Amino acid sequence: MPSNRTRLILKTAAATLVLSGLAAAVAGTVVMRAGWYDIGATAQHLQPVYSLLELGMRYSVRNHSSEVKVPPLGAPQQVQRGAQVFNAQCAQCHGGPGFAQAKIGQSMQPLPGPLVDASARWQPRELYWITKHGIKMSGMPAWQFHLSEDELWAVVAFMGVLPTLSARDYAQATGAPAPAPAGASR
Repeated sequence: MPSNRTRLILKTAAATLVLSGLAAAVAGTVVMRAGWYDIGATAQHLQPVYSLLELGMRYSVRNHSSEVKVPPLGAPQQVQRGAQVFNAQCAQCHGGPGFAQAKIGQSMQPLPGPLVDASARWQPRELYWITKHGIKMSGMPAWQFHLSEDELWAVVAFMGVLPTLSARDYAQATGAPAPAPAGASR
């Protein structure tokens, strides 16, 4: 049986945790109800909010994609199809080798990240899951309703080769206009 001193320490610790939780809940409720947090798309999240959301997204994607079975990737026809789908569906928000995202992508919050290095940050099954299911409240749509399974995997295969492409290689693979030579005006 614990001593009176041990019981007092445990009760004090428990009361401190409960009171701290209640204080945080009250503070959060006041901030929410007062509308103090700017949710407008013209303002970035505060860094702690952004970091928490990013961490939660990473854990969620890892968990939900864990059962995804990755088919063979990288066949030339698959990569070529992925390049075409990427250019038509992804490039306006994410940009690509040699060009930034279009105005629609630049106006989103959070700003859609470049996918040139996505295959270094995410596993193929995670890229597939993100592409298929989208990300809530980020502007990233669920492409499962617009792309076939083959097209989804083709985009993942293309993202695997994307880091190796120059702007000219990207234009050639996608049929996009070739970049102007440095110093040339359009």
